[in-house]
Amino acid sequence: MRVLGIETSCDETGVAIYDTGKGLLGHALFSQVDLHAEYGGVVPELASRDHVRKLLPLVREVMRRTDTHPRDLDGIAYTAGPGLVGALMVGACAGRALAYGWGLPAVAVHHMEGHLLAPMLEERPPSFPFVALLVSGGHTQLVDVRGLGDYRLMGESLDDAAGEAFDKAAKMLDLDYPGGPRLAALAEKGDPERFTFPRPMTDRPGLDFSFSGLKTYTLTTVRQYAQADGLPDEQTCADIAAAFQEAVVDTLVIKCRRAIRVSGHKTLVVAGGVSANKLLRTRLESRLREEGAGVYYPRHEFCTDNGAMIAYAGCLRLQAGERSGLAVEVRPRWPMMELDGSLS
Repeated sequence: MRVLGIETSCDETGVAIYDTGKGLLGHALFSQVDLHAEYGGVVPELASRDHVRKLLPLVREVMRRTDTHPRDLDGIAYTAGPGLVGALMVGACAGRALAYGWGLPAVAVHHMEGHLLAPMLEERPPSFPFVALLVSGGHTQLVDVRGLGDYRLMGESLDDAAGEAFDKAAKMLDLDYPGGPRLAALAEKGDPERFTFPRPMTDRPGLDFSFSGLKTYTLTTVRQYAQADGLPDEQTCADIAAAFQEAVVDTLVIKCRRAIRVSGHKTLVVAGGVSANKLLRTRLESRLREEGAGVYYPRHEFCTDNGAMIAYAGCLRLQAGERSGLAVEVRPRWPMMELDGSLS
């Protein structure tokens, strides 16, 4: 089976073609980072318009590079949520229209399921069951994954997602958009032992997260050491970034170790934009090894939003017999636990 995947949930336009016999044939991604940098964050209307401009040229490019014709395809998968409603509508309408015009089945894919399954695209993929840490700008969740669509929520953020906290802390330090990767880069120049930031909700049972208090603690520290221009000196900013990153990473690692023990699984999958964080990967591999568990990630280019994960997830669902109707429906808010697990 060969499937065209389309991803337009936020600020990246992704297209890919996945073949069950040959693997990932090709993919292309256009990031809108430069477009939104001027505003310090994603502007939904601008994101939607840019998807309109870039999506079909990317589809043509990927099909040309992979020597794929419409007759070679067996289906089209598109992200239907969660995400920005206007951005989702661009990909959903295009995917549904192409499927109708080419006489192909189409399937709506859950964005976070795409992330969860992205490590399956690697040479050494994980196998079910496993615990998944989905950690991005919009989500921080621990999920017990038994099979395709068979997901049980173990814990989630009660306020800011980890990626969102990274971005907000970056703004406190006057770092450019996108803030999370820039804060991580600044943290490499800092002394992580100068400040000790709290590890929220790790002193009590459970697997939920909360990063709003850590965000407030960071702001208080920035103001405490601020100079005439409103910011601490360069080294102090780096030290604050390092302390913040240490706190977030430690919190995630502690909760992941708990989740492994509670579930009884010996595999952890980490996916989403924050999964590219180098310190998080290093700590998880070290601490999970003590639990006798292995850790799996997608390659760095598939940590952020991309069409490859949608093509793969869509392929699995099409193989399992799932089809979407002719009506174009998107869900800006869509709990992943509502997905049909009877297909696995």
